[in-house]
Amino acid sequence: MPKIMLTAAFANPEFASSDREKGLDHLRSLGELVDEPAILTPEHAPDLIASIAASSVYTDEFYEAASDLRIVARWGVGFDKVNVEGATRNGVVITITPVHMDAVAEYAVAQWMATLKRVYTLNRLSHQGDFSIIRTYEAQHTTLGLYGFGRIGQEVAKRVGPLQGDKGRLLIYDTRPDIAELAAQYGAEVADSPAVLFAESDTVSLHVSGDETIVDYELLSQMQPHASLINPSRGNLVNDADVHRAIEEEKLYYYVVDDPVNDTRAIHKDHPRIICTNHNAGITVESTMRLDGKGIEQVTAAIQGRKPEFILNPEVLDHPKVKSWLTE
Repeated sequence: MPKIMLTAAFANPEFASSDREKGLDHLRSLGELVDEPAILTPEHAPDLIASIAASSVYTDEFYEAASDLRIVARWGVGFDKVNVEGATRNGVVITITPVHMDAVAEYAVAQWMATLKRVYTLNRLSHQGDFSIIRTYEAQHTTLGLYGFGRIGQEVAKRVGPLQGDKGRLLIYDTRPDIAELAAQYGAEVADSPAVLFAESDTVSLHVSGDETIVDYELLSQMQPHASLINPSRGNLVNDADVHRAIEEEKLYYYVVDDPVNDTRAIHKDHPRIICTNHNAGITVESTMRLDGKGIEQVTAAIQGRKPEFILNPEVLDHPKVKSWLTE
């Protein structure tokens, strides 16, 4: 039988369910299930027809050797590790599963409220025996800035309106050409630059794809001392040394990042105003079921000769290898 590679997410007992087991049984009827390694090399290529991928690295050499591989379905929306260019050159379809946007949006809103209410500081003080009453803020009197206004940014905007009421302000920065019209649909204002967004917002939430660092010390220095930065996207969007320095210098109050305290973020360990979560923003009981289902659906479509949904590299459909199996 052909092989189907699965991310370790499918083995996480925290999210075991009858739906997941049914999905795995279905995949077993299509091929032999194998575990996804941390780095994919030519030795992993033989007989592999499909992969549901997480954060493993897919090398050019792997794609060149994977003559039977039809699809790499990302369990999520990040695609920097799956090597889209290498896949496209070698006739492999890459898909994403944008079905957890509402979970990420809820995470951003929860962190927005937690930082406004100084929940993390109050908890720490109380456990230390300090029962002080400290300054907190109301959403209806503050400005929320969204850096990036794609699917997740718009989901955030849908949720914050009732909390901001008539007095709150939603400020947006995005380079998309239709940003003015889109912002108007949500009663938001458009910032001319990231500097304006950071200077005028009481909270900034990042909703940007990619891995390029876009927030540095100069930009952080535009913030108000009581303001907070929330990063539910990618840790690498923010320079960790710069944000650590900025908080130490009281240029902002909290930094929340949905990444663990490792690598460049090790500098944040035990800092009381830097909150790190472990890539958990989009992972809920409900979103996991949707991610599982969509990945299985995409892999099934490709194995059965059909075009899967949410193709990231549509130009690959003209590749001779894809044309050889795509019948619908």
